[in-house]
Amino acid sequence: MQQSRSLEDPTSWLGSTALLDLDDPKLRLKAQSLTQLCQTPRDKALAIYAFVKRLCLAKPYKMRYRTAREVMEAGEGDADCKATLLVGLMRAAGIPARLRYVELRGEMLQGLVNNIPRAGRPLAEVWLGRWVRTDTYIFDAGYMSAARQRLQEQGDEWGYGIHVRGHAVWNGSDDAFLGNFPTEEDPMVLRAMPPVSDPDELSREPAWRTDYRLVTRHLHWNVVAPGMRKAIRELREEALRPSARTAEPAVLSPSARSAAAHSPRWQDR
Repeated sequence: MQQSRSLEDPTSWLGSTALLDLDDPKLRLKAQSLTQLCQTPRDKALAIYAFVKRLCLAKPYKMRYRTAREVMEAGEGDADCKATLLVGLMRAAGIPARLRYVELRGEMLQGLVNNIPRAGRPLAEVWLGRWVRTDTYIFDAGYMSAARQRLQEQGDEWGYGIHVRGHAVWNGSDDAFLGNFPTEEDPMVLRAMPPVSDPDELSREPAWRTDYRLVTRHLHWNVVAPGMRKAIRELREEALRPSARTAEPAVLSPSARSAAAHSPRWQDR
């Protein structure tokens, strides 16, 4: 991390990095096309957020972090991928943005990937008069609805990366968390790291590097990736089958119904 960078000065969080690459013309063009009709910074942030959220959750094989443009062109990605694209587009649109990684208990991901003691998750922090935090961009509306339905049927509170009553969407004004609780109060959060610009910068933090060596981390997730892709596919397919729709629509939260209603149709990639 750049030692001279202020944690609270928003102008310190507008710069480019190798992963964000704000000089990339396609990234800047995408940011411009998403925000050209927006009147306020909040409107711009929400337009970018909606674009990134719509990208389907996927777990690709990789031995390095992908750049914002690579994620944009792939049209899908995991949490690190979507976090990089979100911050890149925000900064390209002139909106200060950064990531704050948290370490979660492994049970938060049960059903999606089992038998892991802990996992990292990137919370996005966007400057809109103050730092506003969310991780709801990670899961597209289709996945979120299917995971919530599965948890309700199983009678579980946590799993598949979410809390059964976790927030589904972000309104650009308030914090919104998949885990339902603010970071400091979330029983699934083991620790929170200082803010960084992208996943690669986090990998150089001594406190994180000690527990998550980069090559080892990539190898581990490549090993579990096939199982995660299978779990994601089955979750989506089950939600689409009429026999699986045992819950009445009213059991879904208003935010989940709104996300499903306003999001374009999603497909498995």
